[in-house]
Amino acid sequence: MWGGRAWTLLRLRGLVPAGVPGRRRLGCNAASEARSNSSRCWNCGGPGGAVLGDAFFCPQCHALQPPDPSRDFFSLMNCNCSFIVDTAKLQHRYQKLQRLVHPDFFSQRSQTEKDFSEKHSRLVNDAYKTLLAPLSRGLYLLKLHGIEIHEGTDYEMDREFLMEIMEINEKLAEAQSEAATKEIESIVQAKQKEYTDNVSTAFEQGDFEKAKEILTKMKYFSNVEEKIKLKKIPL
Repeated sequence: MWGGRAWTLLRLRGLVPAGVPGRRRLGCNAASEARSNSSRCWNCGGPGGAVLGDAFFCPQCHALQPPDPSRDFFSLMNCNCSFIVDTAKLQHRYQKLQRLVHPDFFSQRSQTEKDFSEKHSRLVNDAYKTLLAPLSRGLYLLKLHGIEIHEGTDYEMDREFLMEIMEINEKLAEAQSEAATKEIESIVQAKQKEYTDNVSTAFEQGDFEKAKEILTKMKYFSNVEEKIKLKKIPL
């Protein structure tokens, strides 16, 4: 009973993150593995037009091929389908791919290749940003396993957690000094570090329901982090 009322109160105050679990199992690389390898190059009609692995170009005419819409971010960024990601290798991969497909390198090519390069570049950017941050990485990994936290639907949290969020937001609203704001920021960062460690363990154990619960809490604290950033901006 209290949890529902607290949820409503938080929502009215704008403190509730969007999120409700839903299921649609995809699995890492499942769609990519199912795609046909028989597509041909749009430019010369030769075989091997499908983008497989890092073969972004036709082996016959070397024209840039369209992105594979079924390829997941982990595969694209050459990462294991896991919550644990080597961010240094991720950045290296990002830079490598952008040197291959960035629109700046296609200014003298056909309009079709220019369009494909923009699509590739956006996809690489999205993949990099998603896998770099623990929260977005975890949410994406959940999605690949058929669990999504949808926008605009209530999700019950325990009373203790809701109280904690309300108290932190109230302290932040009342903070009048930079020192007070930094103190709250340190608390939030510590909580996010704790949740990141816990969700990593949940994924390692294959406990996706637990991972979903922790990531939902991380979304709450992410909202607080955004409020802290706004509060630190000089008026």
